Amino acid sequence: MDLYYEGLGEGKPLVLVHSGAADVRDWAYVAPILAQQYQVIAFDGRGCGQSPSPIAPPNYVEDLLSVLDHLQLEQATIVGHSIGGRIATEFALAYPQRVTKLVLVAPGLSGYNHSEGFMSMITETQAVAPDIDKMTEISLQACLYRLVMASPQRDFFVQMHKHNMAKMFEWGTSEAVWPQPPAIERLDQLTVPTCFIVGQEDSLDLHQIAEHFQVVTDIQFVVMDGVDHKPTLTHPEELSRHIIEFVEG
Repeated sequence: MDLYYEGLGEGKPLVLVHSGAADVRDWAYVAPILAQQYQVIAFDGRGCGQSPSPIAPPNYVEDLLSVLDHLQLEQATIVGHSIGGRIATEFALAYPQRVTKLVLVAPGLSGYNHSEGFMSMITETQAVAPDIDKMTEISLQACLYRLVMASPQRDFFVQMHKHNMAKMFEWGTSEAVWPQPPAIERLDQLTVPTCFIVGQEDSLDLHQIAEHFQVVTDIQFVVMDGVDHKPTLTHPEELSRHIIEFVEG
């Protein structure tokens, strides 16, 4: 396996899948808390952090499988944040026998059509490429980052975001391979016990995605007050508590 990963702690395995324009640092505050009672594995997705950039369109679901296989984990709790939640959902649909429990933190969802405001932000960010500073400034003005950008973790977040925005220019392709049909059409087939965690101050898109997950039979929802899209950085203790309560429940 060529992906970079870090491991902490011992016990039940938890595999953490980070958000977009991020890397293992997404879990810098959460992983040490969880590692007090679990084996915690965080890895850099392909094209992020210290993992190699994609040459051909990557299959993020199969990359996650390769992490479990490399570490000889027959089963693990998968914790996915943002696009990491999208990957984790697709993985649980494809390989339910490998997933003990599924924790989705402000997850993306394959097949969901994002709001015009979100898509406009993406377009504006791409329009100023390759000016990394300007790209970072525009993308982090989005409402879903309002609280983290006003927090003590601001500089840490900006540095990680900028690093991974720059790394995207090393990619051989911006395409990716996703299972078909998209997960939004198959959520009623999700059988793994699932916990959906979202910040009250996150974007409307995330709360609409939560509505789609209502069709999942074995699911519980947690809404974190005073939290935007980055509870991993701003509220690691509270987020970790919700994860632990679900894993142990």
